[in-house]
Amino acid sequence: MTAEVPIKKACMGVECPNEAGSLQCPTCLKIGKQSTFCSQDCFKRSWGEHKVVHKAASGGTLHNPFPSFKFTGSLRPVYPLSPRRPIPDHIVKPPWSEDGDPKYKLLGRNKIAILDKAGQDAMRKVCRLSREVLDTVAREVKPGVTTDYLDEVCHNACIERNAYPSPLNYNSFPKSICTSANEVICHGIPDSRILLDGDILNLDVSLYHGGYHGDLNETYYVGPSALNRQNIHLVETTRECLRLAIETVKPNLPIRNIGNTIEKHAKENKCGVITTYCGHGINTLFHAAPNVPHYAKNKAVGVAKPGMCFTIEPMISAGSHRDRTWPDNWTSVTVDGSRTAQFEHTLLVTEEGCEILTARLEDSPGGKVEMPKEDEEKVNGEVEKVNGKGREVNGEGLEATEAK
Repeated sequence: MTAEVPIKKACMGVECPNEAGSLQCPTCLKIGKQSTFCSQDCFKRSWGEHKVVHKAASGGTLHNPFPSFKFTGSLRPVYPLSPRRPIPDHIVKPPWSEDGDPKYKLLGRNKIAILDKAGQDAMRKVCRLSREVLDTVAREVKPGVTTDYLDEVCHNACIERNAYPSPLNYNSFPKSICTSANEVICHGIPDSRILLDGDILNLDVSLYHGGYHGDLNETYYVGPSALNRQNIHLVETTRECLRLAIETVKPNLPIRNIGNTIEKHAKENKCGVITTYCGHGINTLFHAAPNVPHYAKNKAVGVAKPGMCFTIEPMISAGSHRDRTWPDNWTSVTVDGSRTAQFEHTLLVTEEGCEILTARLEDSPGGKVEMPKEDEEKVNGEVEKVNGKGREVNGEGLEATEAK
Protein backbone atom coordinates (compact mmCIF):
# COMPACT_ATOMS: atom_id res chain seq x y z
CA MET A 1 0.00 0.00 0.00
CA THR A 2 1.47 3.33 -1.02
CA ALA A 3 2.39 5.99 1.49
CA GLU A 4 -0.60 8.10 2.34
CA VAL A 5 -1.08 11.70 1.28
CA PRO A 6 -3.26 14.37 2.91
CA ILE A 7 -6.86 13.46 2.19
CA LYS A 8 -8.86 16.04 0.27
CA LYS A 9 -12.56 15.31 0.03
CA ALA A 10 -14.16 16.01 -3.32
CA CYS A 11 -17.50 17.77 -3.47
CA MET A 12 -20.25 15.43 -4.63
CA GLY A 13 -22.13 18.16 -6.44
CA VAL A 14 -22.96 17.61 -10.11
CA GLU A 15 -19.74 18.26 -12.08
CA CYS A 16 -18.44 20.39 -9.21
CA PRO A 17 -14.61 20.78 -9.24
CA ASN A 18 -14.39 22.12 -5.68
CA GLU A 19 -13.19 20.43 -2.53
CA ALA A 20 -15.93 19.54 -0.08
CA GLY A 21 -16.52 21.55 3.04
CA SER A 22 -18.19 20.31 6.23
CA LEU A 23 -21.73 20.27 4.78
CA GLN A 24 -23.18 16.72 4.64
CA CYS A 25 -26.45 15.38 3.27
CA PRO A 26 -28.72 14.68 6.30
CA THR A 27 -30.45 11.74 4.59
CA CYS A 28 -27.11 10.09 3.83
CA LEU A 29 -26.09 10.46 7.47
CA LYS A 30 -29.23 8.59 8.54
CA ILE A 31 -28.45 5.63 6.28
CA GLY A 32 -24.77 5.50 7.19
CA LYS A 33 -23.30 7.13 4.08
CA GLN A 34 -20.92 10.06 3.80
CA SER A 35 -21.84 12.69 1.20
CA THR A 36 -20.05 16.01 1.45
CA PHE A 37 -20.67 19.23 -0.49
CA CYS A 38 -18.87 22.53 -0.89
CA SER A 39 -21.93 24.72 -0.25
CA GLN A 40 -25.66 24.72 0.35
CA ASP A 41 -26.25 26.06 -3.17
CA CYS A 42 -24.25 23.19 -4.69
CA PHE A 43 -26.22 20.68 -2.61
CA LYS A 44 -29.57 22.10 -3.76
CA ARG A 45 -28.46 22.24 -7.40
CA SER A 46 -27.39 18.57 -7.28
CA TRP A 47 -30.39 17.25 -5.37
CA GLY A 48 -32.19 15.84 -8.41
CA GLU A 49 -29.37 13.41 -9.14
CA HIS A 50 -28.08 12.92 -5.62
CA LYS A 51 -31.37 11.67 -4.15
CA VAL A 52 -31.13 8.56 -6.38
CA VAL A 53 -28.37 7.37 -4.03
CA HIS A 54 -30.81 7.24 -1.10
CA LYS A 55 -33.23 4.95 -2.87
CA ALA A 56 -30.53 2.63 -4.13
CA ALA A 57 -28.81 2.39 -0.75
CA SER A 58 -31.98 1.74 1.20
CA GLY A 59 -33.07 -0.97 -1.22
CA GLY A 60 -29.70 -2.74 -1.27
CA THR A 61 -29.63 -2.79 -5.08
CA LEU A 62 -26.34 -2.48 -6.93
CA HIS A 63 -25.63 1.11 -7.81
CA ASN A 64 -23.05 3.78 -8.50
CA PRO A 65 -22.88 5.79 -5.25
CA PHE A 66 -21.48 8.88 -6.99
CA PRO A 67 -23.81 9.45 -9.96
CA SER A 68 -22.95 13.15 -10.24
CA PHE A 69 -19.18 12.67 -10.19
CA LYS A 70 -17.33 13.26 -13.45
CA PHE A 71 -15.37 10.03 -13.89
CA THR A 72 -12.22 10.14 -15.99
CA GLY A 73 -12.51 6.65 -17.47
CA SER A 74 -15.00 3.83 -17.98
CA LEU A 75 -14.67 2.27 -14.51
CA ARG A 76 -17.48 2.82 -11.99
CA PRO A 77 -17.83 1.79 -8.35
CA VAL A 78 -20.56 -0.78 -7.66
CA TYR A 79 -22.11 -0.46 -4.20
CA PRO A 80 -23.27 -1.31 -1.60
CA LEU A 81 -20.02 -2.50 -0.04
CA SER A 82 -20.17 -5.69 1.96
CA PRO A 83 -19.99 -5.32 5.76
CA ARG A 84 -16.59 -5.02 7.38
CA ARG A 85 -15.10 -8.47 7.85
CA PRO A 86 -14.44 -9.45 11.48
CA ILE A 87 -11.03 -10.13 13.04
CA PRO A 88 -10.85 -12.93 15.63
CA ASP A 89 -9.84 -11.91 19.13
CA HIS A 90 -6.62 -13.95 19.06
CA ILE A 91 -5.17 -11.92 16.16
CA VAL A 92 -2.73 -9.20 17.30
CA LYS A 93 -4.00 -5.90 15.91
CA PRO A 94 -2.30 -2.64 14.91
CA PRO A 95 -3.24 0.66 16.62
CA TRP A 96 -5.83 1.64 13.98
CA SER A 97 -7.92 -1.53 14.12
CA GLU A 98 -10.63 0.09 16.26
CA ASP A 99 -10.72 3.82 15.56
CA GLY A 100 -8.85 4.06 12.22
CA ASP A 101 -6.11 6.33 13.61
CA PRO A 102 -2.52 5.10 13.03
CA LYS A 103 -1.32 7.37 15.87
CA TYR A 104 1.98 7.87 14.07
CA LYS A 105 2.60 11.24 15.68
CA LEU A 106 3.30 9.40 18.91
CA LEU A 107 5.61 6.80 17.37
CA GLY A 108 8.55 8.70 15.89
CA ARG A 109 7.48 8.18 12.31
CA ASN A 110 10.19 10.42 10.83
CA LYS A 111 13.10 8.45 12.25
CA ILE A 112 14.67 5.91 9.85
CA ALA A 113 14.89 2.58 11.66
CA ILE A 114 17.85 0.22 11.41
CA LEU A 115 16.68 -3.28 12.31
CA ASP A 116 18.68 -5.72 14.37
CA LYS A 117 18.79 -9.44 13.54
CA ALA A 118 15.53 -10.15 15.39
CA GLY A 119 13.77 -7.36 13.54
CA GLN A 120 15.15 -8.51 10.20
CA ASP A 121 13.98 -12.07 10.84
CA ALA A 122 10.53 -10.79 11.81
CA MET A 123 10.38 -8.84 8.54
CA ARG A 124 11.40 -11.95 6.58
CA LYS A 125 8.58 -13.87 8.22
CA VAL A 126 5.80 -11.34 7.65
CA CYS A 127 6.94 -10.67 4.08
CA ARG A 128 6.91 -14.39 3.27
CA LEU A 129 3.38 -14.61 4.66
CA SER A 130 2.40 -11.55 2.62
CA ARG A 131 3.69 -13.20 -0.55
CA GLU A 132 1.68 -16.34 0.23
CA VAL A 133 -1.50 -14.30 0.67
CA LEU A 134 -0.96 -12.33 -2.54
CA ASP A 135 -0.42 -15.56 -4.49
CA THR A 136 -3.56 -17.08 -2.95
CA VAL A 137 -5.66 -14.11 -4.06
CA ALA A 138 -4.02 -13.91 -7.51
CA ARG A 139 -5.00 -17.51 -8.28
CA GLU A 140 -8.65 -16.42 -8.03
CA VAL A 141 -8.33 -13.58 -10.58
CA LYS A 142 -10.47 -14.31 -13.64
CA PRO A 143 -13.34 -12.78 -15.55
CA GLY A 144 -16.65 -12.98 -13.69
CA VAL A 145 -15.44 -12.66 -10.09
CA THR A 146 -15.93 -9.52 -8.04
CA THR A 147 -13.20 -7.60 -6.28
CA ASP A 148 -15.22 -8.03 -3.08
CA TYR A 149 -14.75 -11.79 -3.45
CA LEU A 150 -11.00 -11.24 -3.79
CA ASP A 151 -11.13 -9.20 -0.58
CA GLU A 152 -12.83 -12.12 1.17
CA VAL A 153 -10.12 -14.50 -0.06
CA CYS A 154 -7.40 -12.13 1.15
CA HIS A 155 -9.03 -11.58 4.53
CA ASN A 156 -9.44 -15.29 5.18
CA ALA A 157 -5.88 -16.05 4.05
CA CYS A 158 -4.54 -13.47 6.51
CA ILE A 159 -6.55 -14.92 9.39
CA GLU A 160 -5.36 -18.44 8.53
CA ARG A 161 -1.80 -17.15 9.06
CA ASN A 162 -2.63 -15.43 12.36
CA ALA A 163 -2.04 -12.08 10.67
CA TYR A 164 -4.02 -8.84 10.48
CA PRO A 165 -4.62 -7.34 7.00
CA SER A 166 -2.84 -4.01 7.47
CA PRO A 167 -5.11 -1.89 5.20
CA LEU A 168 -8.26 -2.78 7.16
CA ASN A 169 -9.50 0.41 8.88
CA TYR A 170 -6.16 2.16 8.25
CA ASN A 171 -7.30 5.79 8.13
CA SER A 172 -10.76 4.18 7.84
CA PHE A 173 -10.01 2.19 4.66
CA PRO A 174 -12.94 -0.29 4.64
CA LYS A 175 -11.35 -3.45 3.21
CA SER A 176 -8.45 -5.88 3.64
CA ILE A 177 -6.84 -5.45 0.22
CA CYS A 178 -6.54 -2.74 -2.43
CA THR A 179 -7.85 -3.80 -5.86
CA SER A 180 -7.01 -1.29 -8.59
CA ALA A 181 -8.24 -2.02 -12.11
CA ASN A 182 -7.44 -0.29 -15.40
CA GLU A 183 -7.28 3.50 -14.86
CA VAL A 184 -7.15 3.15 -11.06
CA ILE A 185 -3.63 4.04 -9.91
CA CYS A 186 -3.89 2.73 -6.35
CA HIS A 187 -6.12 2.35 -3.28
CA GLY A 188 -9.06 0.85 -5.16
CA ILE A 189 -11.78 -0.31 -2.76
CA PRO A 190 -13.09 -3.86 -3.39
CA ASP A 191 -16.77 -3.79 -4.30
CA SER A 192 -19.36 -5.66 -6.36
CA ARG A 193 -17.90 -4.84 -9.77
CA ILE A 194 -17.28 -7.96 -11.84
CA LEU A 195 -13.87 -8.35 -13.45
CA LEU A 196 -14.05 -8.35 -17.25
CA ASP A 197 -12.01 -10.16 -19.85
CA GLY A 198 -9.44 -7.57 -20.92
CA ASP A 199 -9.01 -5.82 -17.55
CA ILE A 200 -5.69 -5.43 -15.83
CA LEU A 201 -5.82 -5.59 -12.04
CA ASN A 202 -3.37 -4.61 -9.33
CA LEU A 203 -3.59 -6.48 -6.03
CA ASP A 204 -1.91 -4.72 -3.10
CA VAL A 205 -1.50 -6.93 -0.02
CA SER A 206 -0.12 -5.92 3.38
CA LEU A 207 0.04 -8.02 6.55
CA TYR A 208 0.73 -7.30 10.22
CA HIS A 209 2.32 -10.24 12.04
CA GLY A 210 4.67 -10.47 15.00
CA GLY A 211 4.62 -6.70 15.39
CA TYR A 212 5.89 -6.00 11.85
CA HIS A 213 4.32 -5.22 8.47
CA GLY A 214 4.94 -6.74 5.04
CA ASP A 215 3.83 -5.02 1.83
CA LEU A 216 3.80 -6.00 -1.85
CA ASN A 217 1.71 -5.75 -4.98
CA GLU A 218 1.56 -6.99 -8.56
CA THR A 219 -0.52 -6.28 -11.65
CA TYR A 220 -2.27 -9.21 -13.35
CA TYR A 221 -3.86 -9.79 -16.74
CA VAL A 222 -7.57 -10.67 -16.48
CA GLY A 223 -8.59 -13.17 -19.14
CA PRO A 224 -7.16 -13.82 -22.60
CA SER A 225 -8.22 -10.47 -24.05
CA ALA A 226 -5.95 -8.69 -21.57
CA LEU A 227 -2.90 -10.10 -23.34
CA ASN A 228 -2.81 -7.41 -26.01
CA ARG A 229 0.14 -5.27 -27.02
CA GLN A 230 -1.02 -2.14 -25.18
CA ASN A 231 -1.55 -3.90 -21.85
CA ILE A 232 1.63 -5.94 -22.13
CA HIS A 233 3.72 -2.89 -22.98
CA LEU A 234 2.42 -1.00 -19.94
CA VAL A 235 2.54 -3.86 -17.43
CA GLU A 236 5.95 -5.18 -18.45
CA THR A 237 7.45 -1.69 -18.60
CA THR A 238 6.30 -1.21 -15.00
CA ARG A 239 7.65 -4.59 -13.93
CA GLU A 240 11.02 -3.69 -15.47
CA CYS A 241 11.03 -0.27 -13.77
CA LEU A 242 10.88 -2.04 -10.41
CA ARG A 243 13.54 -4.60 -11.35
CA LEU A 244 15.98 -1.94 -12.53
CA ALA A 245 15.38 0.17 -9.43
CA ILE A 246 16.03 -2.77 -7.12
CA GLU A 247 19.33 -3.48 -8.89
CA THR A 248 20.63 -0.08 -7.76
CA VAL A 249 19.93 -0.59 -4.06
CA LYS A 250 23.06 -0.95 -1.94
CA PRO A 251 24.59 0.76 1.09
CA ASN A 252 25.12 4.53 0.69
CA LEU A 253 22.73 4.83 -2.28
CA PRO A 254 20.93 8.20 -2.02
CA ILE A 255 17.21 7.38 -1.81
CA ARG A 256 16.48 10.18 -4.30
CA ASN A 257 18.41 8.32 -7.03
CA ILE A 258 15.88 5.48 -7.18
CA GLY A 259 13.41 7.73 -8.99
CA ASN A 260 15.97 8.60 -11.65
CA THR A 261 16.25 4.95 -12.66
CA ILE A 262 12.49 4.45 -12.77
CA GLU A 263 11.66 7.59 -14.76
CA LYS A 264 14.44 6.94 -17.29
CA HIS A 265 13.04 3.51 -18.21
CA ALA A 266 9.43 4.73 -18.20
CA LYS A 267 10.19 7.64 -20.52
CA GLU A 268 12.22 5.43 -22.86
CA ASN A 269 9.04 3.39 -23.25
CA LYS A 270 6.78 6.45 -23.65
CA CYS A 271 5.05 5.98 -20.31
CA GLY A 272 4.36 8.40 -17.47
CA VAL A 273 5.39 8.16 -13.81
CA ILE A 274 2.78 8.93 -11.17
CA THR A 275 4.29 11.47 -8.78
CA THR A 276 1.65 11.81 -6.05
CA TYR A 277 2.41 8.52 -4.29
CA CYS A 278 5.68 6.97 -3.20
CA GLY A 279 7.36 3.98 -1.61
CA HIS A 280 8.09 4.11 2.10
CA GLY A 281 9.97 2.74 5.02
CA ILE A 282 8.30 -0.24 6.66
CA ASN A 283 8.95 -2.14 9.88
CA THR A 284 6.89 -1.98 13.07
CA LEU A 285 5.21 0.98 11.35
CA PHE A 286 3.13 0.45 8.20
CA HIS A 287 4.41 3.68 6.64
CA ALA A 288 7.66 5.10 7.96
CA ALA A 289 10.73 7.03 6.83
CA PRO A 290 12.23 7.21 4.29
CA ASN A 291 9.85 8.30 1.56
CA VAL A 292 10.88 6.74 -1.76
CA PRO A 293 9.68 8.85 -4.74
CA HIS A 294 9.56 7.14 -8.14
CA TYR A 295 10.25 10.20 -10.31
CA ALA A 296 13.53 11.88 -11.27
CA LYS A 297 15.09 14.92 -9.61
CA ASN A 298 13.15 14.47 -6.39
CA LYS A 299 14.35 15.75 -3.03
CA ALA A 300 14.06 12.60 -0.93
CA VAL A 301 16.22 12.62 2.19
CA GLY A 302 18.53 9.84 3.34
CA VAL A 303 20.81 7.09 2.06
CA ALA A 304 20.39 3.33 2.14
CA LYS A 305 22.04 1.62 5.09
CA PRO A 306 22.29 -2.06 6.07
CA GLY A 307 19.31 -3.01 8.21
CA MET A 308 16.87 -0.57 6.60
CA CYS A 309 13.60 -1.85 5.17
CA PHE A 310 11.61 0.08 2.59
CA THR A 311 9.34 -0.48 -0.39
CA ILE A 312 9.77 0.50 -4.01
CA GLU A 313 6.42 0.52 -5.82
CA PRO A 314 6.38 2.46 -9.10
CA MET A 315 3.00 3.41 -10.58
CA ILE A 316 3.33 3.86 -14.34
CA SER A 317 0.67 5.16 -16.73
CA ALA A 318 0.09 4.77 -20.45
CA GLY A 319 -0.88 8.45 -20.54
CA SER A 320 -0.93 11.32 -18.08
CA HIS A 321 0.98 11.22 -14.79
CA ARG A 322 -1.66 13.40 -13.13
CA ASP A 323 -4.28 11.89 -10.84
CA ARG A 324 -7.71 12.55 -9.43
CA THR A 325 -9.44 10.96 -6.43
CA TRP A 326 -12.99 9.60 -6.38
CA PRO A 327 -15.44 10.89 -3.74
CA ASP A 328 -14.72 7.79 -1.63
CA ASN A 329 -11.49 9.70 -0.81
CA TRP A 330 -9.34 6.65 -1.60
CA THR A 331 -9.61 5.53 -5.22
CA SER A 332 -6.95 7.39 -7.24
CA VAL A 333 -7.34 7.45 -11.04
CA THR A 334 -5.54 9.04 -13.98
CA VAL A 335 -7.05 12.34 -15.10
CA ASP A 336 -7.24 11.17 -18.71
CA GLY A 337 -8.61 7.69 -17.98
CA SER A 338 -5.43 6.01 -19.25
CA ARG A 339 -4.48 2.64 -17.80
CA THR A 340 -1.86 2.23 -15.10
CA ALA A 341 0.16 -0.62 -13.65
CA GLN A 342 2.12 -1.04 -10.43
CA PHE A 343 4.55 -3.50 -8.85
CA GLU A 344 5.96 -3.44 -5.33
CA HIS A 345 8.51 -5.27 -3.23
CA THR A 346 9.66 -4.82 0.36
CA LEU A 347 13.46 -4.70 0.51
CA LEU A 348 16.06 -5.19 3.24
CA VAL A 349 19.34 -3.37 2.65
CA THR A 350 22.33 -5.69 3.25
CA GLU A 351 26.10 -5.17 3.34
CA GLU A 352 26.36 -6.26 -0.32
CA GLY A 353 23.14 -4.91 -1.82
CA CYS A 354 19.58 -5.79 -0.86
CA GLU A 355 17.35 -8.76 -0.14
CA ILE A 356 13.90 -8.91 -1.74
CA LEU A 357 11.81 -10.00 1.23
CA THR A 358 8.63 -10.37 -0.86
CA ALA A 359 10.28 -12.21 -3.77
CA ARG A 360 8.15 -14.40 -6.01
CA LEU A 361 8.06 -18.13 -5.30
CA GLU A 362 8.52 -20.88 -7.87
CA ASP A 363 4.76 -21.42 -8.09
CA SER A 364 3.67 -17.77 -7.85
CA PRO A 365 0.95 -16.97 -10.42
CA GLY A 366 1.46 -14.26 -12.99
CA GLY A 367 4.97 -13.26 -13.96
CA LYS A 368 6.69 -11.73 -16.94
CA VAL A 369 4.95 -11.88 -20.32
CA GLU A 370 6.88 -11.35 -23.54
CA MET A 371 5.55 -8.88 -26.09
CA PRO A 372 3.88 -10.79 -28.95
CA LYS A 373 5.35 -10.47 -32.41
CA GLU A 374 3.42 -8.44 -34.94
CA ASP A 375 2.00 -11.57 -36.56
CA GLU A 376 1.04 -13.29 -33.28
CA GLU A 377 -1.87 -12.91 -30.92
CA LYS A 378 -1.95 -13.98 -27.26
CA VAL A 379 -5.32 -15.46 -26.42
CA ASN A 380 -6.56 -18.34 -24.33
CA GLY A 381 -4.55 -21.38 -23.17
CA GLU A 382 -2.49 -23.38 -25.56
CA VAL A 383 -0.31 -22.86 -28.62
CA GLU A 384 -2.49 -22.95 -31.72
CA LYS A 385 -1.83 -22.44 -35.45
CA VAL A 386 -3.56 -19.37 -36.82
CA ASN A 387 -3.15 -18.66 -40.52
CA GLY A 388 -0.12 -20.91 -40.39
CA LYS A 389 1.49 -18.92 -37.58
CA GLY A 390 1.93 -19.67 -33.89
CA ARG A 391 -0.53 -18.40 -31.30
CA GLU A 392 0.38 -18.53 -27.65
CA VAL A 393 -2.32 -18.17 -25.05
CA ASN A 394 -3.18 -17.55 -21.39
CA GLY A 395 0.33 -17.42 -20.06
CA GLU A 396 1.18 -21.07 -20.75
CA GLY A 397 4.74 -21.46 -21.83
CA LEU A 398 5.59 -17.96 -20.63
CA GLU A 399 8.46 -17.77 -18.20
CA ALA A 400 7.59 -16.28 -14.82
CA THR A 401 10.49 -14.27 -13.47
CA GLU A 402 11.19 -12.30 -10.34
CA ALA A 403 13.17 -9.17 -9.72
CA LYS A 404 16.75 -9.94 -8.71
